[in-house]
Amino acid sequence: MFQRILVANRGEIALRVIRACKELGVEVVAVYSQADRDAPYLELADRAICIGKAASADSYLNIPRLIAAAEVADVQAIHPGYGFLSENPQFAEICRSCNFEFIGPPHEAIRKMGLKTEAKLIAAEAKVASVPGSDGAVTSEAEALRLAKAIGFPVLIKAAAGGGGKGMRVVRDEATLPASVQSARNEAEAAFKNPAIYLEKYIDRPRHVEVQILADLHGNVVHCWDRDCSLQRRHQKLVEEAAAQLPIDVRRKLGEAAVRLAKAVGYTNAGTCEFLVDAENNFYFIEVNARIQVEHPVTEEITGIDLVQQQIRIAAGEPLPFGQDDVRSEGHAIEVRINSEDPDHDFRPSAGRITDLRVPGGPGVRWDSHVRAGYSVPPNYDSLVGKLIVHAPSRPQALARMRRALDELVIEGIKTTIPLHRRIFRHKDFLEGNVDTTWVERVLMPPKAK
Repeated sequence: MFQRILVANRGEIALRVIRACKELGVEVVAVYSQADRDAPYLELADRAICIGKAASADSYLNIPRLIAAAEVADVQAIHPGYGFLSENPQFAEICRSCNFEFIGPPHEAIRKMGLKTEAKLIAAEAKVASVPGSDGAVTSEAEALRLAKAIGFPVLIKAAAGGGGKGMRVVRDEATLPASVQSARNEAEAAFKNPAIYLEKYIDRPRHVEVQILADLHGNVVHCWDRDCSLQRRHQKLVEEAAAQLPIDVRRKLGEAAVRLAKAVGYTNAGTCEFLVDAENNFYFIEVNARIQVEHPVTEEITGIDLVQQQIRIAAGEPLPFGQDDVRSEGHAIEVRINSEDPDHDFRPSAGRITDLRVPGGPGVRWDSHVRAGYSVPPNYDSLVGKLIVHAPSRPQALARMRRALDELVIEGIKTTIPLHRRIFRHKDFLEGNVDTTWVERVLMPPKAK
């Protein structure tokens, strides 16, 4: 086991890694920007090092400064968390070339799965179905038109090198295709420094289901079952559930497909295989997230596995202490993301000082957050201020527990998404499981007529 680990991240995930390290008896070094100098979790680290100004490019995305901090602190490994550099193959490669273990997959696997066009080819070799589409990047508008006609409208344009909805366009007819291709390329270039795009068939009202995997350095790969992440707004997840509401045979097939993918690419550590599921429960691979996910707690709740501790143990060379038959899915867990945004004004960011914070408790309730009363949410980063998670024996019980917990949760001084979640958890469609990736925009918050 490592003696000392550096956490190359901030906020909620930095605190999550600090806690995992403490329970493993590993010293932990936190880094922070000038905007985060008063972050409460810094007090829990064994050491905290300032790595630059508030801008991400000067701090959390600055590889030389992170490596310098790791050298000064004499760590053996670096945990990237999620976001920032967590899926950057160059960072993973530099960490290892500087003799710091990167707590994540090999840089080759990150590079292969980071390019969705290559990931689809690997999926095909592993006999995992992907959404019908182009075999590689689309290089011209003429090629895009030819492919779109062959696939059939509507089609989806996607950035080859990224996610989060950046560079994504739904095209429903031939007339709007050229402009959509160009705007998608421009957005992809701005977001990922890579303008490559590809096309795939647009599946109407799909569900977004992902499978958690763990793979050690000894050839052992297991899946930790599934999560339904269909409740989204502009491709950003709002609510995640485990297990997905699918027949058990479909869930097993999803897990088996994810394991085949991981083995095909030589994957190690924790990762997530994401799929779209249609109305007939056919599933199609879309991408791999080569990191720990924001929504990992719901998997921890139904399996009893500490995924972050397993990440660290795997990176240290330990074999998985369980096999596939030992990983059970028990009960139902739900997570809601509490963001510092104003849902009534197009989710406008709401930075500022938290004047009051009252956190719910009771059986089966978990609050993962780096904030406290008096903390000032900086305007420089992601708007996530906390994750509220519940676990119960059944989905109806979990829904009731979440409604109760949301009613108890109080955050004052800033606008948050708490009121939106209270609406969601009282909506008939959601309670009955009749939602998809477009439900929020179509039903809950349709565009206002101009």
